[in-house]
Amino acid sequence: MFSTNGTLGGMSQQEPDRVSPGGALSRKMSTLARRDTAPELALRRALHARGLRYRVQMKVPGNRRRSIDVALTRVRLAVYVDGCFWHGCPEHGSTPRANSDWWRWKIERNRARDADTTASLEAAGWTVLRFWEHEDPSLAAVIVEAERRRLLEALTRPHGRG
Repeated sequence: MFSTNGTLGGMSQQEPDRVSPGGALSRKMSTLARRDTAPELALRRALHARGLRYRVQMKVPGNRRRSIDVALTRVRLAVYVDGCFWHGCPEHGSTPRANSDWWRWKIERNRARDADTTASLEAAGWTVLRFWEHEDPSLAAVIVEAERRRLLEALTRPHGRG
């Protein structure tokens, strides 16, 4: 969330200057999927195949402008599939040469927003798992299922026992 001093997660909102990318590239960028991306769909298919049911694009409690990619509401488990380019993957992320200062600023802001969203969800009692788009969706589904099972056991365990 934005703080009163105009920052997001301690980062300045001051946007660096940039050169307009031109009409064709702007149109192309505006049509890129913000949800239901191929890696997100692959993870959802893998989760469904494992018998897990979930909500898609659920609003973050307390912040209607943000959403959870995959939410397992009963156990308060939020799952995100972060794109390597948009979220600055240390393994596959890259910064374009044109407008590199602006792109660095944009990706840093995305990462700060991710951290802020994770912190908000955790403060509200949610567990957050984040996967990079290049990670194997079947392995990610195994991790999600194991975490769901752990959280479910914690919910059903009688109080006072270990």
